[in-house]
Amino acid sequence: MSHDEKFKSGDEHLVYMANQIATFFTSQPEAERAVGVADHINKFWEPRMRGRLFEIIEMGGDGLSPLVLEASQTINRPKAA
Repeated sequence: MSHDEKFKSGDEHLVYMANQIATFFTSQPEAERAVGVADHINKFWEPRMRGRLFEIIEMGGDGLSPLVLEASQTINRPKAA
């Protein structure tokens, strides 16, 4: 992690992480890409992270890769508290 990455805002860091996951899955067959991104986020992101991801998407999804946006259709939305 670079010095600049340590000081990104929470939202910027979340977008960065989601995009990194998407970048990894671009090497997979096309039919498996969005499913792979969603599966990874569902398994490894806590509900607060997934909830904030959905808030970012609802505000326009600025900075998120198209693959993350596609995967969001199958990412588990956390239940409201």
